[in-house]
Amino acid sequence: MAGIVLAGLAAGSLWTIPARAAPPAAPAPAVSGAADLKSDGPTQPAKVQDGQYTDKNGDPTYHITDDGKKVDWYTMSGYLRYNANCIVCHGPDGMGSTYAPSLVDALKGMDYAHFAGIIVGGKRDVNAAQELVMPAFGDNRNVMCYMPDIYTYLRARSDGALGRNRPPEHEPKPAAFEKAEDACMK
Repeated sequence: MAGIVLAGLAAGSLWTIPARAAPPAAPAPAVSGAADLKSDGPTQPAKVQDGQYTDKNGDPTYHITDDGKKVDWYTMSGYLRYNANCIVCHGPDGMGSTYAPSLVDALKGMDYAHFAGIIVGGKRDVNAAQELVMPAFGDNRNVMCYMPDIYTYLRARSDGALGRNRPPEHEPKPAAFEKAEDACMK
């Protein structure tokens, strides 16, 4: 499977993360028609491959249906991973806290490449009033292996397509997800 190479700037490590959105060697239609790509919210998927939806730019995106009641697997996984790794600093549902900013607001104008760069290498904003530091997660597999999922969940929250709290229903876990997860965690 093709990989995305991400440099762990602060950690000085190099990771190869399976690119779940990459096209397969043989075409395998996962959706029966363009109408099946229709999603609640302003961002519409342009393509789905192995259960992962991408927008017209190739960035991971959500697929939410049934008036916000059902999400794709990657959005659900992102919700779970956000709550396992990010909630401590960024607060419930990405709304921010007194310690770290709202990711719901931050993602309003942020593409996946910029998001990934911050996650891998961290970020430091210092001014006279405060010092905000986002640690680098380039060496944390619990974040790196699920970075597209976390982005997808936060993108749905940022677009207002997904409300607060746990999504009530989700699409089944794709076999490709499980395979990529196993490969990444080794």
